[in-house]
Amino acid sequence: MARQKHVWIAGMAAAALLTAAGCSAENGDKSPGAGDAKPAPARSGAAGGGPAEADGTLPGMPTAEQAHTQLAELKVAPHGSMSGYSRDKFRHWASQGESCNTRETVLNRDGMNVQRDSECRPVSGTWVSVYDDKTFKAAADLDIDHTVPLANAWRSGANKWTQEKRKDFANDLTHPQLLAVSAASNRSKGDQGPDEWQPPSKTYWCAYARAWTSVKATYELSVTVAEKDMLGQMLDTCSP
Repeated sequence: MARQKHVWIAGMAAAALLTAAGCSAENGDKSPGAGDAKPAPARSGAAGGGPAEADGTLPGMPTAEQAHTQLAELKVAPHGSMSGYSRDKFRHWASQGESCNTRETVLNRDGMNVQRDSECRPVSGTWVSVYDDKTFKAAADLDIDHTVPLANAWRSGANKWTQEKRKDFANDLTHPQLLAVSAASNRSKGDQGPDEWQPPSKTYWCAYARAWTSVKATYELSVTVAEKDMLGQMLDTCSP
């Protein structure tokens, strides 16, 4: 695996916060800030792929036109129950070979001039968080976000999956499901859908909606009426 790669993403999170938030790690994650902790905010109701590009292109990212088509075909249904949900049922971070786990692979993919030690831990580099346009220099300051949060997936169909499929979902490097972002934006998002939370940087709305819609379509997960409506609005921000 190359020692350097170019990209556009990043985030902020200390290891202590991740532990407190109960983020699980498979195979003993070695990296500081090892996770994508998702403390659910208070509600008012209700391997592959290659580097991401400066325009917000993640592995497997559809065009806006393709995303519109996928969105129209998604099953619409209310959120299911959270009964039985546990982050431990979505095992991460899995080994990706060459001493790297999923988190470390995303950090290497999404950073610029990333240098790693013999255990694949990034020791230097630059990451730009597309959610809020902030730049970071330390891997310990990064969270890995699941575009479609694990809890959201659970209540839109993943509760019926096998453990192996949930593990695949939580470690998916082929589709636009994982990216490095600031801890502040990651924690603000929690397990909310696009109707409840949108990236503070509106310039990323198009890419966010394309990624979210693609993941839901790939895994045949349902969307709520409000979720589908907001995704449509966000896709409408895409350039012709």
